[in-house]
Amino acid sequence: METAFRITETSRKILLGFLEKYSIEELYKIPEGFSNNLIWNIGHIIVVQQLLVYKLSGLPTMVSNEMIEKFQKGTKPEHNVTQQEVDEIKVLLFSTLEKTKQDFEENVFQNYIEFTSMSGFTMKSATNAIEFNNYHEALHTGIMMQIRKFIKL
Repeated sequence: METAFRITETSRKILLGFLEKYSIEELYKIPEGFSNNLIWNIGHIIVVQQLLVYKLSGLPTMVSNEMIEKFQKGTKPEHNVTQQEVDEIKVLLFSTLEKTKQDFEENVFQNYIEFTSMSGFTMKSATNAIEFNNYHEALHTGIMMQIRKFIKL
């Protein structure tokens, strides 16, 4: 699992780079032909990791219900983000990862509700979810790399 966590950490550093490079207006801009924006993708990545790993393990998430409602699958950007929200997301990028690593090492993940993703991958454990999450983060990072081409600095 060390490699899976290192991959996630690398992914999160890339996401942090987006948060540090772009203004709030740029993070919130939805380019023509896209259904979401940079900040939605980052919030979505954090929320989905929490739902896949923690909620399906029957454990509380480290994100608020309000954040889940804004960024879970099937949502779209419907509000302007504030600097406070951007700052919270920056913290959650790494605090959620560190807590997941710690909980994994402490063998906290004992139960899991089997779940099949839209791509057809079935997760039967938190370990599967942690590994699959890297694929999910990469998909959204790719979308963000496309979006940034349409964001003017």
